[in-house]
Amino acid sequence: MQPLPRHPSLTVAVQLGAPGRAIAALQKLLSIPYGGALGADAPLTPALLQLDPMFDPLRNDPRFETLVASAAPNTADK
Repeated sequence: MQPLPRHPSLTVAVQLGAPGRAIAALQKLLSIPYGGALGADAPLTPALLQLDPMFDPLRNDPRFETLVASAAPNTADK
């Protein structure tokens, strides 16, 4: 599986241990609407954040957890 393309500043922020910059870049990328079929330029989604090991350094950050949960189905009503 090939890694998904990302904004270079996001990759650098994660690798350099700059969670504030990484979270800001993620918020911006997740706000961009995407209407095409999945392919080489697949969008970054909260679901993909859960799966991609690149984001392991951010997993314990409450802001990252909020981004990941932003697309989680609400099961409290069931």
